Amino acid sequence: MSDTRRKFDDSFKLEVVKMIKDQGLSVSQVCRDLNIGDTAVRRWLQQYDAEQLGQPGIGKPLTPEQQRIRQLEQENRQLKVDNDILKKATVGSTGQCYILRPPKRWTSTYDGHQAARTFSSAETRALE
Repeated sequence: MSDTRRKFDDSFKLEVVKMIKDQGLSVSQVCRDLNIGDTAVRRWLQQYDAEQLGQPGIGKPLTPEQQRIRQLEQENRQLKVDNDILKKATVGSTGQCYILRPPKRWTSTYDGHQAARTFSSAETRALE
């Protein structure tokens, strides 16, 4: 018996779950027929049940709706981070304008988002 771990795509997992749910087959029977471990199939069933209740579940989402929700949540988190960065790029109480722009010498080494820090106008001109 090999120690390699098999990977199953989401559509296959969803099809197995629907075989059990819709056709009324037992978990052990489906596992024997498809030569799949019963622990994995039971985990897929738990994931599917959680998704049907609107919960995030465990692991990677099975249904397309939950996959889309996870993608939108990730985009939402990124937009909040970007928004916080833009909020910090405002005129301070001293009237000094703060900008978020890394010096040109950083652009080849670091990603602009990771290397961004607040510079005053004079600092930015001095670094360029």
